[in-house]
Amino acid sequence: MPRTSLDPSAVAAATARLSDVDQRTPEGRQPVHTCYVPADEVTPTTVRDWGAQALAALDRHAPTAADLARILDVPDTLAAILHARVQAKLAAEPVEDLRIDFEDGYGAKPTEDDDAERTAGIVRTWLADRTAPLRVGLRMKSFDTKALRDRGIRTLDIFLTTLGDVPPNFVITFPKVTSVSQVEVFGDILDMFDHDLRFEIQIETAQSIVDSHGRLAVPTFIEAGRGRVTGLHFGTYDYTAGCGLGAAHQHLAHGACDFARNVMQVSAAGTGVALSDGSTNVLPVGEQVEHGWRTHYALVGRALAHGFYQGWDLHPAQLVTRYAAVHAYYLENAEPDAKRLKAYVDRVGGAVLDEPATAQALSTSFIRALDCGALDADEVRRLTGLDLPALRALARRR
Repeated sequence: MPRTSLDPSAVAAATARLSDVDQRTPEGRQPVHTCYVPADEVTPTTVRDWGAQALAALDRHAPTAADLARILDVPDTLAAILHARVQAKLAAEPVEDLRIDFEDGYGAKPTEDDDAERTAGIVRTWLADRTAPLRVGLRMKSFDTKALRDRGIRTLDIFLTTLGDVPPNFVITFPKVTSVSQVEVFGDILDMFDHDLRFEIQIETAQSIVDSHGRLAVPTFIEAGRGRVTGLHFGTYDYTAGCGLGAAHQHLAHGACDFARNVMQVSAAGTGVALSDGSTNVLPVGEQVEHGWRTHYALVGRALAHGFYQGWDLHPAQLVTRYAAVHAYYLENAEPDAKRLKAYVDRVGGAVLDEPATAQALSTSFIRALDCGALDADEVRRLTGLDLPALRALARRR
């Protein structure tokens, strides 16, 4: 037996205060977007209407794959696949995540009590009919002032009371957070309900990135959420305005937004909290449909390359380029990713020597592609030689 020098009891005493690292990943399927719809515009047919309007925009402005290739400047072969798959997605599942908006998209209205009760009834019907999106919830007003706090809490109370049983896919969006005390108080409010409630924090103020003491704020927000925080959503325009940027420079590709997203990314890593990019106000409407589509397509692709797999959509026509960009991302990477994953599984040498963490990322990417409809199970099995259980096992491996 080889000789050693260290006393095992001394080693055990020295390491006793350490604990195993708990690296968590977001639970369940993450939607590729969140659609924000003002509460007074939500109807029983909203999800179906968004899909129909998106399909109508595609039929009118890009009726063929060649039209889509020209508008988005993508190869004809890719455009042919995208055109068919986007149509199928819009017909089958146009909205993956819906947020009934009582904040900026809604404003201050004397009918907020009625809208809260009415929209909760709609969600309850969707849930009973099993026609609700993958995720659904509401965005309440912020805690900036007493008036907003009181109004937001009352709306949440009416909504949840009317809804009754809260399903696991229900989420509350908590906007314009500026301090850890707001998160703590919001958690105390949620404790008063007889439900296991989860919420997302909108990162849309400078104080939500760096606090008044010069410390990163996001980790303290997540900790203050006491396990309730499921996501961080970036708010483009409030954040850039709060940083003093002029209107012409308030956009998702600005370096100030990259900094904020990087802070979100490193702060949430290993916590199980999912990330979502913000929105663009360049909408594909009127004479600006093609410009709006090109802008949105580029921004979604940029977000995916930076590890943000979810974003905001504010208009039905944006669903066209949301799914086109998401599907293109997975389709363009499918063959090289599959080659690397197969090499890892087969332990075959090659030009790239991947770590287990990279194999985990590769398998997770194929799961995401399956979830959103970019690839089907047969295609993934043909590319990788793996079925879904095998991919999930690799994705969970540490």
